[in-house]
Amino acid sequence: MNAALRTVATIAVVALAYFATAQVGLVLALVQGQVTPLWLPTGISVAALLFFGRGIWPGIALGAFAANIALTAPLFSAVLITAGNTAAPLLAWYLLTRFGFRPAIDRLKDALLLVFAGALGAMLVSALVGTMALRIGGVIPWRDVPAVMSVWWTGDAMGVLVFTPLLLTLPKQWRAPPARLAEAVVLLVSTALVASFVTTSSERLLFLVFPMLIWAALRFQHAIAAPCAAIISVAAVMSAAGGHFSASSLLTTMIVLQAFNGSVALTSLILAAITSERNEAKRAIERACEQLAATVARSQEENARRRFGRVVPPGQASAR
Repeated sequence: MNAALRTVATIAVVALAYFATAQVGLVLALVQGQVTPLWLPTGISVAALLFFGRGIWPGIALGAFAANIALTAPLFSAVLITAGNTAAPLLAWYLLTRFGFRPAIDRLKDALLLVFAGALGAMLVSALVGTMALRIGGVIPWRDVPAVMSVWWTGDAMGVLVFTPLLLTLPKQWRAPPARLAEAVVLLVSTALVASFVTTSSERLLFLVFPMLIWAALRFQHAIAAPCAAIISVAAVMSAAGGHFSASSLLTTMIVLQAFNGSVALTSLILAAITSERNEAKRAIERACEQLAATVARSQEENARRRFGRVVPPGQASAR
């Protein structure tokens, strides 16, 4: 397959993935078709751009337009929303690549870039354009603009924070010895069980998910911490959609839910990045020590050769 065909195929896959995950996101809406606290397509879009480059943006646009038309949005509004849905991931891609983001997210810098540039910063574009498109199209009154924009922004941002790290680290998730694989499976299953329990329980036990996240981040970094964060966030949103996570009002529910999901995502993302950075620093120190020891051994051998006129084994050089 030549480069042009590969590009077309990639664009088609991205469009299909966007449309399909948009339908899943709408299933998780708190108000059917309106309030979606976890918009999966934004995470897929940013990850796809980082994987394949900006040339696949038509796939994002096609998927977004199909999703908006499926919602029976007015054509003018659908076009504007599609423009915002395409521009925001492109801006995230530009900012991340401009400031040296590494898809492995193995530095604290990378985690902070994803949070502030990729999620909170860039996703303001889609929220602003989308909300104004709904207002211009007469779908919402002016009094609802701030609430709709805030919901839109946090939903898109959470999609990036939860799903982009998962997709970026997906290729290396199962490269481990059998014992570590078994530990990872136990951790994922335990996280799912704990998340299901605490998000549907009448008791305020949400804090119980954080030991699972810490375990995952310290032992496996993003490879398992990202799936654990996704499991917990999806469980919380499903619980909110079913009424178990609800508060006195929709606005209060959204604030509590997004504060919880944000805490989960940040704990996973930042702790895993710091652990990766620490592990790399440890490996660098070990390599430097090995190189220093080899240099000292060669220096001792050379000194012994000059002194005695013959080669002395490294183990005997220091003794002489």
